[in-house]
Amino acid sequence: MTKQLSESELQELVQQIVQRTIGEVGGIPEASSKPNPSSTNLKPENRSRRIALAADHGGYSLKENLKPFLQQQGYQVDDCGTHSSESVDYPDFAYAVAKKVSEGEAWRGIIIDGAGIGSCMVANKVRGVRAAMCYDHATAVNSREHNNANVLTLGAGMIEPSLARQIVLTFLNSTFGGGRHARRVDKIMDVENK
Repeated sequence: MTKQLSESELQELVQQIVQRTIGEVGGIPEASSKPNPSSTNLKPENRSRRIALAADHGGYSLKENLKPFLQQQGYQVDDCGTHSSESVDYPDFAYAVAKKVSEGEAWRGIIIDGAGIGSCMVANKVRGVRAAMCYDHATAVNSREHNNANVLTLGAGMIEPSLARQIVLTFLNSTFGGGRHARRVDKIMDVENK
Protein backbone atom coordinates (compact mmCIF):
# COMPACT_ATOMS: atom_id res chain seq x y z
CA MET A 1 0.00 0.00 0.00
CA THR A 2 1.38 3.43 -0.99
CA LYS A 3 1.56 6.10 1.74
CA GLN A 4 -0.17 9.28 0.68
CA LEU A 5 1.70 12.46 1.47
CA SER A 6 0.18 15.59 2.95
CA GLU A 7 0.25 18.72 0.79
CA SER A 8 3.15 20.18 2.82
CA GLU A 9 5.12 16.90 2.66
CA LEU A 10 4.55 16.78 -1.10
CA GLN A 11 5.66 20.37 -1.59
CA GLU A 12 8.84 19.72 0.42
CA LEU A 13 9.57 16.54 -1.57
CA VAL A 14 9.05 18.29 -4.91
CA GLN A 15 11.36 21.10 -3.84
CA GLN A 16 14.04 18.57 -2.86
CA ILE A 17 13.74 16.84 -6.24
CA VAL A 18 13.94 20.12 -8.13
CA GLN A 19 16.96 21.26 -6.10
CA ARG A 20 18.67 17.88 -6.51
CA THR A 21 18.02 17.90 -10.24
CA ILE A 22 19.30 21.44 -10.68
CA GLY A 23 22.43 20.58 -8.71
CA GLU A 24 23.10 17.31 -10.55
CA VAL A 25 22.66 18.60 -14.08
CA GLY A 26 24.14 22.04 -13.65
CA GLY A 27 20.91 24.01 -13.83
CA ILE A 28 19.06 22.93 -16.94
CA PRO A 29 17.28 26.06 -18.21
CA GLU A 30 13.90 24.31 -17.99
CA ALA A 31 14.41 23.76 -14.24
CA SER A 32 14.76 27.45 -13.45
CA SER A 33 11.33 28.28 -14.87
CA LYS A 34 9.31 25.53 -13.19
CA PRO A 35 6.41 26.59 -10.98
CA ASN A 36 7.14 26.41 -7.27
CA PRO A 37 4.21 24.58 -5.65
CA SER A 38 4.81 26.26 -2.30
CA SER A 39 4.72 29.75 -3.79
CA THR A 40 1.54 31.71 -4.27
CA ASN A 41 3.41 34.51 -6.06
CA LEU A 42 4.40 32.75 -9.26
CA LYS A 43 6.55 34.56 -11.81
CA PRO A 44 4.76 35.75 -14.96
CA GLU A 45 6.56 33.19 -17.15
CA ASN A 46 5.16 30.41 -14.95
CA ARG A 47 1.62 31.70 -15.40
CA SER A 48 1.99 31.28 -19.15
CA ARG A 49 2.63 27.52 -18.84
CA ARG A 50 -0.25 25.98 -20.74
CA ILE A 51 -1.55 22.53 -19.83
CA ALA A 52 -3.86 20.65 -22.20
CA LEU A 53 -6.25 18.61 -20.06
CA ALA A 54 -8.84 16.04 -21.13
CA ALA A 55 -10.72 13.00 -19.93
CA ASP A 56 -13.30 10.51 -21.06
CA HIS A 57 -16.46 9.89 -19.03
CA GLY A 58 -14.52 7.67 -16.60
CA GLY A 59 -12.04 10.44 -15.88
CA TYR A 60 -14.45 13.38 -16.03
CA SER A 61 -14.81 13.79 -12.25
CA LEU A 62 -11.04 13.68 -11.68
CA LYS A 63 -10.46 16.14 -14.53
CA GLU A 64 -12.90 18.56 -12.93
CA ASN A 65 -11.05 18.11 -9.63
CA LEU A 66 -7.61 18.74 -11.18
CA LYS A 67 -8.57 21.74 -13.32
CA PRO A 68 -8.92 24.30 -10.49
CA PHE A 69 -5.94 22.74 -8.70
CA LEU A 70 -3.74 23.35 -11.76
CA GLN A 71 -5.04 26.91 -12.06
CA GLN A 72 -4.20 27.51 -8.38
CA GLN A 73 -0.64 26.41 -9.17
CA GLY A 74 -0.41 29.16 -11.80
CA TYR A 75 -1.00 27.10 -14.94
CA GLN A 76 -3.25 28.04 -17.83
CA VAL A 77 -5.53 25.08 -18.55
CA ASP A 78 -6.97 24.22 -21.97
CA ASP A 79 -9.91 21.93 -21.20
CA CYS A 80 -10.19 19.63 -24.23
CA GLY A 81 -13.25 17.83 -22.85
CA THR A 82 -15.24 15.81 -22.13
CA HIS A 83 -17.69 18.15 -20.43
CA SER A 84 -19.98 15.61 -18.77
CA SER A 85 -20.04 12.06 -17.47
CA GLU A 86 -21.96 10.89 -20.57
CA SER A 87 -20.23 7.98 -22.30
CA VAL A 88 -17.62 8.99 -24.91
CA ASP A 89 -14.64 7.41 -26.66
CA TYR A 90 -11.32 8.12 -24.92
CA PRO A 91 -9.21 8.12 -28.14
CA ASP A 92 -10.89 11.34 -29.28
CA PHE A 93 -9.88 13.22 -26.14
CA ALA A 94 -6.43 11.67 -25.82
CA TYR A 95 -5.69 12.72 -29.40
CA ALA A 96 -6.89 16.29 -28.75
CA VAL A 97 -4.39 16.71 -25.91
CA ALA A 98 -1.53 14.95 -27.70
CA LYS A 99 -2.05 17.10 -30.79
CA LYS A 100 -1.84 20.32 -28.75
CA VAL A 101 1.42 19.17 -27.17
CA SER A 102 2.81 17.95 -30.50
CA GLU A 103 2.04 21.25 -32.22
CA GLY A 104 3.44 23.35 -29.39
CA GLU A 105 0.08 24.78 -28.34
CA ALA A 106 0.54 23.27 -24.87
CA TRP A 107 3.67 22.85 -22.75
CA ARG A 108 2.39 19.61 -21.15
CA GLY A 109 -0.66 17.42 -21.44
CA ILE A 110 -2.70 15.46 -18.91
CA ILE A 111 -5.20 12.82 -20.00
CA ILE A 112 -7.48 10.85 -17.70
CA ASP A 113 -9.49 7.73 -18.42
CA GLY A 114 -10.53 4.73 -16.35
CA ALA A 115 -7.12 3.03 -16.22
CA GLY A 116 -4.84 5.48 -18.08
CA ILE A 117 -3.60 2.78 -20.44
CA GLY A 118 -5.70 3.42 -23.54
CA SER A 119 -5.11 7.16 -23.52
CA CYS A 120 -1.38 6.56 -23.15
CA MET A 121 -1.43 4.30 -26.21
CA VAL A 122 -3.29 6.90 -28.28
CA ALA A 123 -1.07 9.80 -27.22
CA ASN A 124 2.12 7.90 -28.03
CA LYS A 125 1.00 7.51 -31.65
CA VAL A 126 1.17 11.29 -32.13
CA ARG A 127 4.52 12.55 -33.46
CA GLY A 128 6.63 14.25 -30.81
CA VAL A 129 4.64 12.95 -27.85
CA ARG A 130 6.17 10.92 -25.05
CA ALA A 131 3.23 9.94 -22.88
CA ALA A 132 3.66 8.15 -19.56
CA MET A 133 1.03 6.48 -17.45
CA CYS A 134 1.93 7.24 -13.86
CA TYR A 135 0.37 5.82 -10.74
CA ASP A 136 2.69 7.00 -7.96
CA HIS A 137 5.44 9.48 -7.12
CA ALA A 138 8.27 7.28 -8.42
CA THR A 139 6.74 6.76 -11.86
CA ALA A 140 6.04 10.48 -12.18
CA VAL A 141 9.66 11.39 -11.36
CA ASN A 142 11.08 8.69 -13.62
CA SER A 143 8.87 9.65 -16.55
CA ARG A 144 10.32 13.16 -16.52
CA GLU A 145 13.92 12.60 -15.36
CA HIS A 146 14.63 9.58 -17.56
CA ASN A 147 12.13 9.79 -20.42
CA ASN A 148 11.39 13.51 -20.76
CA ALA A 149 7.67 12.70 -20.92
CA ASN A 150 5.51 15.59 -22.07
CA VAL A 151 2.11 13.98 -21.54
CA LEU A 152 0.85 12.37 -18.34
CA THR A 153 -1.96 9.82 -18.32
CA LEU A 154 -3.85 8.89 -15.20
CA GLY A 155 -6.31 6.13 -14.36
CA ALA A 156 -9.22 7.65 -12.46
CA GLY A 157 -10.36 4.19 -11.39
CA MET A 158 -6.91 3.40 -9.98
CA ILE A 159 -5.99 6.43 -7.88
CA GLU A 160 -7.72 8.86 -5.53
CA PRO A 161 -7.82 12.62 -6.22
CA SER A 162 -5.25 13.46 -3.53
CA LEU A 163 -2.74 11.02 -5.03
CA ALA A 164 -3.55 12.33 -8.52
CA ARG A 165 -2.69 15.88 -7.38
CA GLN A 166 0.61 14.63 -5.94
CA ILE A 167 1.45 12.83 -9.20
CA VAL A 168 0.55 15.88 -11.27
CA LEU A 169 2.71 18.23 -9.18
CA THR A 170 5.61 15.82 -9.28
CA PHE A 171 5.28 15.37 -13.06
CA LEU A 172 5.09 19.11 -13.71
CA ASN A 173 7.95 20.02 -11.35
CA SER A 174 10.43 17.27 -12.20
CA THR A 175 13.02 18.03 -14.86
CA PHE A 176 14.70 15.97 -17.51
CA GLY A 177 18.07 14.61 -16.38
CA GLY A 178 19.78 14.83 -19.77
CA GLY A 179 23.13 13.04 -20.07
CA ARG A 180 22.78 9.35 -20.85
CA HIS A 181 19.01 9.76 -20.75
CA ALA A 182 19.11 12.25 -23.65
CA ARG A 183 20.74 9.65 -25.88
CA ARG A 184 18.01 7.17 -25.01
CA VAL A 185 15.20 9.66 -25.54
CA ASP A 186 16.70 10.49 -28.94
CA LYS A 187 16.51 6.78 -29.79
CA ILE A 188 12.86 6.72 -28.72
CA MET A 189 12.13 9.65 -31.00
CA ASP A 190 14.08 8.08 -33.89
CA VAL A 191 11.52 5.27 -33.95
CA GLU A 192 9.04 7.78 -35.42
CA ASN A 193 11.25 8.10 -38.49
CA LYS A 194 11.57 4.40 -39.23
